[in-house]
Amino acid sequence: MTSAAERLASNINLGVLGRATELKKRLWFVVGALIVYRIGTYIPLPGVDTHVLGEMFKQNSGGVLGMFNMFTGGALSRMTIFALAVMPYISASIIIQLMTSVSDSLAALKKEGEAGRRKIQQYTRYGTVLLAGIQGFGIAVGLESMTGASGPLVMEPGLFFRISTMVTLTGGTMFIMWLGEQITSRGIGNGISLIIFTGIVAELPSALASTFELGRRGAMSTEFIFLLVLLALALIAFIVFIERAQRRILIQYPKRQVGNKLYAGDNSHLPLKMNSSGVIPPIFASSLLLFPMTIAGFNVGDGTGVMAQVAAYLAPGQPLYLGLYVSAIIFFSFFYTSVVFNPKDTAEMLKKNGGFIPGIRPGQNTQEYIDFVLTRLTVIGAAYLSIVCVAPEILTSSYSVPFHLGGTSLLIVVNVTMDTVTQIQSHLFAHQYEGLIRKSRLKGRKR
Repeated sequence: MTSAAERLASNINLGVLGRATELKKRLWFVVGALIVYRIGTYIPLPGVDTHVLGEMFKQNSGGVLGMFNMFTGGALSRMTIFALAVMPYISASIIIQLMTSVSDSLAALKKEGEAGRRKIQQYTRYGTVLLAGIQGFGIAVGLESMTGASGPLVMEPGLFFRISTMVTLTGGTMFIMWLGEQITSRGIGNGISLIIFTGIVAELPSALASTFELGRRGAMSTEFIFLLVLLALALIAFIVFIERAQRRILIQYPKRQVGNKLYAGDNSHLPLKMNSSGVIPPIFASSLLLFPMTIAGFNVGDGTGVMAQVAAYLAPGQPLYLGLYVSAIIFFSFFYTSVVFNPKDTAEMLKKNGGFIPGIRPGQNTQEYIDFVLTRLTVIGAAYLSIVCVAPEILTSSYSVPFHLGGTSLLIVVNVTMDTVTQIQSHLFAHQYEGLIRKSRLKGRKR
């Protein structure tokens, strides 16, 4: 225990953190931006009766609305200006990524470097505006048809309410997207991921409090609460283990002569992550399922009709929902891995630099071998993501957990935490190296 604490203290190095002024500015900017985001999740939409909305969410807290509410950080349950959160942006990113695989012009833009990336990002913004407008209008129509025990949800329904709701929700989504970009460029970590992370973490205290309250009343046994805690800890350990796991392919470089000098051969490794796609597949799968599920949930009416049947079949924990969820995770695991890693380009780069895999001929054979290894790793990664995301869904639906226990949320929290800590450590190490360089220069001048 002591050695682990010493290793952690040596990695963080609080003394260096106190002297790293640039890092502190970035951290304070992230904190300030996230506070602004959290304030926005408490500004309600005009024309919505929040008391009626609260009653309806209490009845559906463990279903579709509860899952959507988790991603929005509670903004949906309060129907605030940030109720759509970053879901339209994620959906637009999915569409653009899919189009880069079928459109030659977008594929060419992707290869143009920074300029092409900015152009694709601009197209993603346009798609976000379009999708946010469509979803905002759909939510406005759905809100008008909802009625609680205390009366209708919308106080003055009509065209003005629909347009104002659509504009407000679209503006809220665009502001969150802009805020995320500012966090990425001027803060620490990925801005969009940190915003989602903040929304999930912000709902944890109330979820834990409601669970412990049920345990105090006897509605939920102490053994079951203990089982939930153990499951969460086991999933976190499993996620950390898989996310850190790598398959290292040995790369050898032959001896080469440059001028009159003979350089010895060198060995290196090509690291392939067990889960190359990260948290993208479950986020994409959730965003694709959430929209039709939410629309169906808003329009179930008196519990009869087509929409009611769709909402029942697509409820979390149902076989159709689980099947679609797993299928989407598997699809996006393979798709996103093919987007972020190209075996052909890697094989060509190795051949150009004189590197080769022992026992494998350079060129086409190397490409096929890397693709074979990557495919096997992706199968394992897709199975891992499916287990992590589906197991809590089955537990939640089978044992009536009073909040949405999602494997996707655990994946996001753990991965964002690891990435953010890694970036903070990189800044600290860079600051340490700068201090060492300055000290060495001062010693050189004294001599």
